[in-house]
Amino acid sequence: MIIITGGAGFIGSCLQAALTKRGLDTLVVDWLGSDLKWRNLARHAPARLIPPEELDAFLETNPKVDAVFHMGAISETTARDADLVWRTNIALSRRLWHWCARNNTRFIYASSAATYGAADRPELFSDDPAKLNTLEPLNLYGWSKHVFDQHVMKALKQRAPRPPQWAGLKFFNVYGPNEYHKGKMISVVKVKYDEVMAGNPARLFRSDRPDIANGAQARDFIWVEDVVKVMLWLYDNPAVCGLFNCGSGTARTYLDLAHAVCDAAGVARKVEFIDMPESLRGQYQSYTQADLTRLRAAGYTEAFTPLEEGIRRYVQDYLATGNPYL
Repeated sequence: MIIITGGAGFIGSCLQAALTKRGLDTLVVDWLGSDLKWRNLARHAPARLIPPEELDAFLETNPKVDAVFHMGAISETTARDADLVWRTNIALSRRLWHWCARNNTRFIYASSAATYGAADRPELFSDDPAKLNTLEPLNLYGWSKHVFDQHVMKALKQRAPRPPQWAGLKFFNVYGPNEYHKGKMISVVKVKYDEVMAGNPARLFRSDRPDIANGAQARDFIWVEDVVKVMLWLYDNPAVCGLFNCGSGTARTYLDLAHAVCDAAGVARKVEFIDMPESLRGQYQSYTQADLTRLRAAGYTEAFTPLEEGIRRYVQDYLATGNPYL
């Protein structure tokens, strides 16, 4: 059995689809709610689904579990309830780490590029554990992911019990199918697609930094299938442990993204700049680019999908169809 927390969510459900395709039994820990989130699992239902509040009781039954993929979290970068974020993103992650250590179960978890805070140069996006304590996340979400990364490194330094395989993945800006339930945290690709298909220009935030032109803010955008490939590679290589960046390794501008969406949708390129919301000023990452040195050194050799190709596939194979789910 493989447990996927957040398995009905965006990345979790895409991983669930891939594991199901392999014929593996999975248990998804998530809420489906009363909206359309269930459709993320419609084509690849798990063997079992339990709500998060029942996870601890389930684990107390000592089930035989091969691996835990811990994708579940409060992922809003604008989250404000720090107590809830602590319980969900830190305390639960610690319990799962210790359970996996006691039960000889592999543990692969989601960290985040939000841990890098205001880093704005390629050399500042190193996932070297020796540099971990120099990071200063800009928001509560990024801080919570950073705290758990630090917990893992402290446990290793103290030679405390650990899972037989462990890996943390610092996800950069992931886009692709099954993200439709994410509300304001949905990818920029989907938002721009909706805008241009409604006959409007693609709207981008004006830069809040005098040294960066409007539309020149750059992020490392990664196609969700590439993220799943990295996770499957870790599953297939149980000797690999570590904290790794999970991005494309290339920073692309928001203007590049908007143009790629227009091209994929078959509409004329048209972009409009709007003021950045006050709530994002001072917390907005104007540049991210994954340093993949350590992931490559660990043995991962797959190429990453270029932005234009990933957006073309997302738009034409999913968003423009009658059923945009994976």
